[in-house]
Amino acid sequence: MNDNTIQRILSLTPEEIQECTRRLMIGGGTRGGPVLHHGQGCRVWDTAGKSYIDCTAQSWALYLGYCHDEIWEAVNQQAQYLTHVHQGFDTLPRFYLARLLTDIAPEGINRVSFCPSSGLALEGGMKIALKNRPGAAQFVTLWDGYHGTTLGTMGASWIATKSAGKYAGGSRFLPLLHHSVRAPNPYCYRCYFGQQPDTCDLMCARMLELTLERGVNGPPAGVIVEPLQASAGMIPCPQRYLQRVREICDRHDVPLIFDEIQTYIRIGAFFAAQHYGVTPDIIALGKAVGGGLPLGATLIRDGLAGFEPDAEELHTFAANTLSMVGAVRLIEIVQRDRLLEHANRMGEYLRQGLLGLQNEFPEIGDVRQVGLHVGVELVEDPETKKPLNEQTRNIRDAALARGAIFGLAGVRKNLLKIKPPLILQPHEADEVLGILRDALREVLRK
Repeated sequence: MNDNTIQRILSLTPEEIQECTRRLMIGGGTRGGPVLHHGQGCRVWDTAGKSYIDCTAQSWALYLGYCHDEIWEAVNQQAQYLTHVHQGFDTLPRFYLARLLTDIAPEGINRVSFCPSSGLALEGGMKIALKNRPGAAQFVTLWDGYHGTTLGTMGASWIATKSAGKYAGGSRFLPLLHHSVRAPNPYCYRCYFGQQPDTCDLMCARMLELTLERGVNGPPAGVIVEPLQASAGMIPCPQRYLQRVREICDRHDVPLIFDEIQTYIRIGAFFAAQHYGVTPDIIALGKAVGGGLPLGATLIRDGLAGFEPDAEELHTFAANTLSMVGAVRLIEIVQRDRLLEHANRMGEYLRQGLLGLQNEFPEIGDVRQVGLHVGVELVEDPETKKPLNEQTRNIRDAALARGAIFGLAGVRKNLLKIKPPLILQPHEADEVLGILRDALREVLRK
């Protein structure tokens, strides 16, 4: 028998994989992709040796791509000193990351708590808000927002509603959820109030204020906003909308929570708060923050009461030193290689390429891009904007067969997500655009 554990795993036969599949209980969202084997940079290979350029960065978490040498060199070095440590013990990596992360955070955001994952980071922010708002119970969130699948965050997410046309997974656990009150999101392409961006009077923000005044029992605990709603359909909040929301929260003395789990760094600034010039009271980070390893972070502004060491916030793996070293090295590489600027350049490069495709395919109804967040909404025609739900999935599948992995939105089934690693190069972007063109022709021009 081969004594090498990794080789035994990599040697699984197709028959053994099928047998293993029967023993797995897998949740998650999109299913049906290839069995992945190894990756490097923006590219990943399946067990049959087929290569794909990955425009999902694996749940948007691999900012430096697969198997980045410098990340894993730092993590391997740390593994010689410490790996798992109880949350109650201090470590040098945690001290170092806390200082580094708050140094790059918006002014006035000077404290951070770490946890094992994204949803727990947002839930930690909800705890902080509740602690600082005695008597409050209900949060206000936006239509179609997504914040996680913990029992605290699921009730704030679209997956507990009928937003996608049918009740999704979160609706099965209603007795256990912390329920939120919802207000309209600023979906400018399909404005619920029939307004146009250049003449809009921010009715959606006015509805948020009316909800705070008339729709919440007792004092509102907080307003939770994704500065760019990813699962909702890659919907960026307009800057003046977020400015108005900040004013509303200040007027009503309500904490503003930014869910930056997907916008951190990818938006072309370290924080969306900096990109938009709007500073919230609480920020939740996750996904890519650990450099490809599990980590979440809850950051809070000066003046808020933070966590106390009496089990307000306690997780076995909240002090994983490997994830924290990965987080530090990620920041260092982003700064050294000027990846914020690169993300903006490559996002604009993709946007221009997609606008070029729009001339050939008017079914590309809208292209939404901020940094390396890119969304493509597909419609029957630009006038009716009828969603092409089935065709969008078919286009995604046709692109997969050609060697590109695109994401699908959660709420809107007619939305393709293009969110590759931040190290994407122009020739790789050209490959992505070429594959997408071929997939569009196959599905829409049969």
